[in-house]
Amino acid sequence: MKAIYIVEPGKVEIREIEKPVRKPGEALLKVLYGGICGSDLGSYRGTFAYFDYPRIPGHEFSAEIVEVDENNEYGLKNGMIVTCNPYFNCGTCYSCKKGLVNACMDNQTMGCQRDGAFSEYITMPLERIFDGKGISAKVLAAIEPFCIGYHGIQRAGIKKGDKVLVVGSGTIGVLAAIAAKTLGGEVYMADVAKAKLDYAKESFDFAGTILNDGPDALDKATKEITGSININGNEVAYGFDVCIEAVGLPSTFQNCIDAAAFGGKVILIGVGKKNLDFNFTMIQKKELDVYGSRNAMNKDFIELIDIVKEGGVNLEKVITDVYKYEEAAKAFEDFSNNGAEMLKVILDFTK
Repeated sequence: MKAIYIVEPGKVEIREIEKPVRKPGEALLKVLYGGICGSDLGSYRGTFAYFDYPRIPGHEFSAEIVEVDENNEYGLKNGMIVTCNPYFNCGTCYSCKKGLVNACMDNQTMGCQRDGAFSEYITMPLERIFDGKGISAKVLAAIEPFCIGYHGIQRAGIKKGDKVLVVGSGTIGVLAAIAAKTLGGEVYMADVAKAKLDYAKESFDFAGTILNDGPDALDKATKEITGSININGNEVAYGFDVCIEAVGLPSTFQNCIDAAAFGGKVILIGVGKKNLDFNFTMIQKKELDVYGSRNAMNKDFIELIDIVKEGGVNLEKVITDVYKYEEAAKAFEDFSNNGAEMLKVILDFTK
């Protein structure tokens, strides 16, 4: 069978490898669609923190079960269209013993710390496989990134009427914004890419967008949206109740600290590997709650499959570009060069 490899930064190859053989407690899956995540793009660019070369990328995917034990305890059957939880946890560390398996101390996410799903066939443990309940295979491949944003939003405890800022209008940012909106948040998105902001606003009817194209652009917009107060001759923004960082850059994390209200919350979803030198006393001064958000839980997959099936969210609008898997090298190159205009890029493995 064929598999996609990132062999070094900027280089993608399709290689012939052995078809996997399932073990007891596993199913053999035929991959149908796979989404190129921001982390996959970072691996291609050489900027992602958790990647070694060469490796098969991919952890957003849908698949068809082609071989599974009959009468298994999960109700999985041959022919079922599914998606999977790709975050493998050790089960023995302190976090796992507390039930925080998404924060496993030895986490191995598919396509990051271990080979991913961008191949014609994969095997998966049964407990990680979820029935798509009739959702189209293409849309089902977007459930995993929705889970990432949804899990982070759950940590924020958003209430109806909260003013929410999402910094980063890529797929994870947009999906986090959608999740925040479903909880009653008044959602604004900030980015340097106008095309992405316009698409997000038109497609999902967020409260507003902020083009963060200058040193004072975000501060000015924050004052206009949230109001401000004069303190000792300085105009200070009231700030957003919740700020979501969905990029993974030092500057965008700083944006969230700066734009958060006194007593507000900052949720870090983005992944990067650069340091930030900042005045950490601002966390104390504003009495900010700062949360990290890592991966997602099985319950997030189950809940979101139901939400999408019931029509609560139209994930089809998130998918902007589809390539045949044989065009993987072109897909990565195009996404890397034109990321400001592309949202969710999907590889098609169907034949």
